[in-house]
Parts: sequence; C-alpha cells; structure tokens
Amino acid sequence: MKNKRYLGKIKPDKIENKSGTNKKTIIAIIGVVAFLVLVYSVIPQASDKWDVSKDGILSYPENRGKVEVKVLKTESGSNYTLETISFASKDYTIEGLLRIPLSAKKVPAVVILPGATVPKEGTQGLAGILSSMGYASLGIEQRNRGGVSIKYDYGLFREGKEPIEHKMVFDALRAVDVLRQDSRIDANRIAIIGESNGGRFAIIASALDPDIKGVAGISTSGYDTESELINIRDENAIRFYRSIDPDTYLGLLPPRKFVMLHSVNDNIIPIGLAENTFGKAKEPKRFYSVTTGTHGFSESMRGPLENELRQMLG
Repeated sequence: MKNKRYLGKIKPDKIENKSGTNKKTIIAIIGVVAFLVLVYSVIPQASDKWDVSKDGILSYPENRGKVEVKVLKTESGSNYTLETISFASKDYTIEGLLRIPLSAKKVPAVVILPGATVPKEGTQGLAGILSSMGYASLGIEQRNRGGVSIKYDYGLFREGKEPIEHKMVFDALRAVDVLRQDSRIDANRIAIIGESNGGRFAIIASALDPDIKGVAGISTSGYDTESELINIRDENAIRFYRSIDPDTYLGLLPPRKFVMLHSVNDNIIPIGLAENTFGKAKEPKRFYSVTTGTHGFSESMRGPLENELRQMLG
C-alpha cells in the first residue's frame, strides 16, 4: 500500500513537471527560431547578385561577405612582404600579388588592375613604387588577362546571363574586400589604380563602392557610348553598352577624386579619348598629361601619382 500511495501521489507530479519543462523548451526554441528569421530578413545578407538599371548602371550588393583567401607563397624583402594569394570571385579563382610594406601600424592600400594581356607580375613595378611610398598593393590576374569580347558579352546579356566584363568589375570589388579584411591594412583608406583596360574596370568598381577613397586611371578612357547610340533603337543593347562604359559612371564618383594620367605619345588609347572622358567627369578631378613614355605608367607619372594618393589616402 505504501508503494501504491507513492505511485499514486508522487510520480504523477514528476510527470507533470517534465511535461511543463518540455513545453517551455519547445516555446523557447520556437522563439529563438522566430528571432533568427526576423534578423535574417532585416539584415542584408552577403550576395554576389548583379543587376543593370534601365539607365544602364551596373550594381552589386555592398555587403559581399567575407573572402576566403589562400596564401600560396610568401617572400620577404628588406622592407616589405610579398604574398602570392588566391581567392574566389563568383565562378573564377583570382590570383594576386599582395605587397605590404613593413610597418608597426596599419597601412593604406591600393588595388592595381593591369591592362589587357598583362599578368599580375606586370603590376609589380608600380607596386614597388607604391610600397616605397608606404602603401600596400594588391595586383590581380584579371580574367582573360584583361581581354574582353563585347560581342560575346552582349550575347550573354541578351540571354539574361552575366557578362564577363561585369564579372571583372566584381573581381575588382572582391580585391578591395580582400584588403579590407586584412588586419595589416587600414580598411578605411583604400583606392584603385587601373592601367588601360584595367582603368575602365577601376572607374566602374570605384563608382559602385562609395567607401573606395578614389581612383586613378593610367592610359585609359571611356567608350563615349552616348555618341554611338543615336541610331540604336534596341533598349536592351543600349542598357548593355552603357553598363560597360566608364563614362556612364562618372557622376557616381564624387565626392571621391578622379585622377587621369596619360602620355601625349600614347599610340594605343590616344590622349584625346582620355580628355573626352575627363571632360565628362565632375569635380573633384585632375588630369596629368606627360611627354615621356607611350602607353602605360611612366616615371614622369610618379610625382603626380604620389601627390594624388597622399590626398586620397592621407
């Protein structure tokens, strides 16, 4: 009988307590899940989605998420370190050369986009100069070595697929992200320099990311698309051609400074084309014409570039 009273009075109480605890646990879990869903819907998620507006403006999300960077090789100089790195950008693995001057504090940095056919190693002459000025740099190996096919890209765009030139802009933005997340870099002081075709991608990428402090285009220009669209009636084609033309994005650069450096002897992109692009840009801007060299960076550009980077990056 004692055992019966024990089973009849005590054990049911214990069962009821367990049931109540389970209900509270379930309610708590539901509450946490609901909270996480709310947070996920309110906070923008990292994304690489692209869009082109009716006016032909390419866009990517500002929150592109963390970049997984692999260090493939490290070299040490007397006053710098040079890392060969790789990182994913959409469907492509980008390799780059990250040069960082030795410093006890975080340093400003520059992404270098080379011209067509130029490998990442071709950025290191300029990278060495920047390092001596106290700037880190990341020179990247662009898709197709910077070469493009406008006809092929338009075919992709017409089918609703992302053109290679758009992806190359995204690659430049991801290179900026690589620098921003590096603990040795001052994430608030990053600019882009682009040579030739790389200058076109540099201008567009800088326009799309308002936290990039400025852009310098060396031996580059826009396509002057607007003068070519007079007789085109296909709105899709107009949107595409505008989306790949740096001229389209010049109005998005201020208050960041736009700098162009060009040789009067340039036989690839005549200086007149560069002056035409510069004329469309808004202040603050600065154009430097030099009489040395032909296409690409030359020693006489060094002084102006150093002065302009000092103003951009402090």
